[in-house]
Amino acid sequence: MLKIFLNYLTDGLQEIYHAVKDYNLMLALGRQDVATRYRRSRIGAFWLTINMIVTIMVLGFVFGGIFKQSINNFLPYLTVGLVLWGFISNSINEGCASFSSSSDIILQVRMSFFIHIVRVLWRNLIILFHNLLIIPIVFIIFSKSLSIDSLLSIPALFLILMNLAWMSLLLAIICTRFRDVGHIVQNIMQVTFFVTPIFWEAKLVMGDFVEIINLVNPFYHMINIFRAPLLGLDSDIFSWIFCAIFFLVGSILSLYFLGKYQKRITYWL
Repeated sequence: MLKIFLNYLTDGLQEIYHAVKDYNLMLALGRQDVATRYRRSRIGAFWLTINMIVTIMVLGFVFGGIFKQSINNFLPYLTVGLVLWGFISNSINEGCASFSSSSDIILQVRMSFFIHIVRVLWRNLIILFHNLLIIPIVFIIFSKSLSIDSLLSIPALFLILMNLAWMSLLLAIICTRFRDVGHIVQNIMQVTFFVTPIFWEAKLVMGDFVEIINLVNPFYHMINIFRAPLLGLDSDIFSWIFCAIFFLVGSILSLYFLGKYQKRITYWL
């Protein structure tokens, strides 16, 4: 049993290796997706940035008033949370359909399946880089300064990206076989948005139930390790450990699924 498991794991690692060898192809496909989506648009992907700014302003003043929070502290908190959440949710939702949306290529050209996962992540990362421009603007307006600890957000983003990679890979395999799962994931992500401290602060909603949800909510920990350094808050070491363990366990699981079902994915399409 262990030997079979290791064989599937090795097959999955080989798929990742072949994808890494063709990294230029992965990045080119991602850039092409963004360019195609905003072809003949003068502003391009910045339309999403404008939409993000409007969302931040509306939610900031509405929920800032509801929670009776100082807008100087609440809007930077909300900005970082929403920008990162947009990247996370879009990566996962689009990751579910990464194989089915690339079925024409998969059925005609033999390439690593992981290339299509990175393609989705890269195009969403490009959009994230556009939206990240909002953060320094908001920080300047509300006189929020950055410290040397803010650099921790860089490895935090890398760890988040690694977690999104295995989650997208696993969901892509499952959703290719069971198409209804993609719709279920979208609904779960919508609910998760409200139960994750993005537009509300965890300290404002006390209770054992909320603490338990935050404890097991991986998205809470992902946002926490990225947002805390930027806002000058103490990073919760538990959130870092949680994300690291989450990555290790999830990567093993997704590689096993990839190694076991890679030969069936084409037939499921």
